[in-house]
Amino acid sequence: MERRNLLRVAVGAPAATLVTTAGAAPAQATSGRFDQDSPRFAIAVLPDTQYLFDADSSDPDPLRETFSYLLGRRAEDNIAFLTHLGDVTEHGTEHEITLAGKTFTKIDGKLPYSVLAGNHDIDGSKDDQRGDSAYLREFGPRRHSGSRTFLGASKDGYNSAHLIPAAGRNWLILALDWRISDGGLEWARGVLAKHPGAPAIVTTHDLAYADDAGQAFLSGHGQRLWDNLIKDNDQIFLTLNGHYWPPGRTTLRNTRGNDVHVHITNYQDRYYGGAGMIRLYRFDLARNRIDVETFAPWFLARDAAKRTPLEAETVELTGDVDRFSLEFDFDARFPLPKPGPRPAAQVVDRHTAAYWRFDEPGQSVADGATVRDLSGKGNHLTVRRLANSTPETLTLSGEHHVGAPAHASLRFDGGKNPDRGAILRTADDAPLNSAKFLGGYTIEAFIKLPEPFVGDHAWMGILSWEGRAGDAGKHSGWSDLEPTCSLNISGERFLQYVLYSEVGDHNPTSWSHALPTGVWQHLAVVNDGRRSTVYVNGSKIARNPARSARGIATLGRPFVIGATSFDLKYGQGFYGWIGDVRITARALPPAQFLPGGF
Repeated sequence: MERRNLLRVAVGAPAATLVTTAGAAPAQATSGRFDQDSPRFAIAVLPDTQYLFDADSSDPDPLRETFSYLLGRRAEDNIAFLTHLGDVTEHGTEHEITLAGKTFTKIDGKLPYSVLAGNHDIDGSKDDQRGDSAYLREFGPRRHSGSRTFLGASKDGYNSAHLIPAAGRNWLILALDWRISDGGLEWARGVLAKHPGAPAIVTTHDLAYADDAGQAFLSGHGQRLWDNLIKDNDQIFLTLNGHYWPPGRTTLRNTRGNDVHVHITNYQDRYYGGAGMIRLYRFDLARNRIDVETFAPWFLARDAAKRTPLEAETVELTGDVDRFSLEFDFDARFPLPKPGPRPAAQVVDRHTAAYWRFDEPGQSVADGATVRDLSGKGNHLTVRRLANSTPETLTLSGEHHVGAPAHASLRFDGGKNPDRGAILRTADDAPLNSAKFLGGYTIEAFIKLPEPFVGDHAWMGILSWEGRAGDAGKHSGWSDLEPTCSLNISGERFLQYVLYSEVGDHNPTSWSHALPTGVWQHLAVVNDGRRSTVYVNGSKIARNPARSARGIATLGRPFVIGATSFDLKYGQGFYGWIGDVRITARALPPAQFLPGGF
């Protein structure tokens, strides 16, 4: 089930799908830890709260509950930031603004946020040069000066900028006044220029309105922002505004021909003035999607069986403008600088048993050529082509995984009928040949399968130790003639790790999902001295056996990259690319894998 369906069950109304438990207690206001390295994070959007701060009819309880929800869910939903879209209050009086300010203290220092002035918060007849106001004194730059995401504000104090580190990037939020001046626009362009690689979101109070079908159109002020700020700044991919209802959305094309998503978020016309309703924009860079959902935490916290009809109707909105997904290729629109090669010294330590890469100056892959073991342990490899092979069966390639230390790989063209391939094999006296790894180990390799994946390559080997299982006294497996340890790919492109452990006569075998073609994969086998766990791209696969697996039943025979032996003989070789291979004599966490962490 997708993460966006986290709010499941029990609304009492068939159209809603919110997830909570009947009678659940309100979320506790404890700020969880935000993971800025995760490829998934959320930005919360809070539109017009003006009817909750309206003279003597003010009721901040819904907003307090919204803040409790965001703090209580911050770690689980990985909420990076909250942005308010203006019209915090109804009249902008000292009383209303002060009450709103006290309500916001619930998240001060616990969740970074931005606030901007709507026409109800200030003198709406003037632009951001209006001077002092109760709003500016309460929500101006001084309030945000202690926030790590706060970049600064325009001289007048009514426009602010915030930089959010999330998913390995910096994301820029511009919180612009209801009526930004020409000077304010110049300031905003300057902020964008200082952060040219940061994807940017423009938030303001008035930018677009929608018809009853949810189709959005630029307002007069929105057209001015489009012409003078948005269309010529390709960093801006999303705009968010309130002010108007009903909500709506549209997609416009900027001068570079790229999409700008224009969204209106406002629920003040709904029951209880919107009841502090929020939108969560869930960014998923692993899937190149933004999933959006809209709900009211105040109603969500109540016993579903006791919600009134209007509460049940408003707890979650599921129309096309309130709950939707956007496909967005962030790497294509905002490419990050590619990391350069890393020297071997950065990925080798005293626990490294062997490390091979293929970018050494003058590296050859001719038969008899040597690939040095850069761990310093002497496990050098010698190149050998199998029968029916040609020079093209093994070639050097500049292809590499983006996270690989070496920006090079080997291209293998192994196959069946006739059998062909190439292997890289340690010398007969290499220390690795007899290593048992009783205290644990980590084996890592980068591979890429060709697209299209042509021919029958079932059970081709990536790497293995030579040696018949039967000779090691192991008779529990498929055949006594298979090797004691091998990493292979099945006919369905499932990764298979077969191990005959040093202790006991059993062969716990791990199986992955079907590996995709045409993309680099990082593979890791981690053994902690008790059992083995296989990872693909830092994610633990499902089919890891619970059976004990201590050590590797090596027989003193060579270690090989590029194929798996059977009865000490080689037929077909690997088909595809193999990059850096590292063996470590201890269990590594994913954060210490070769790509530099997952």
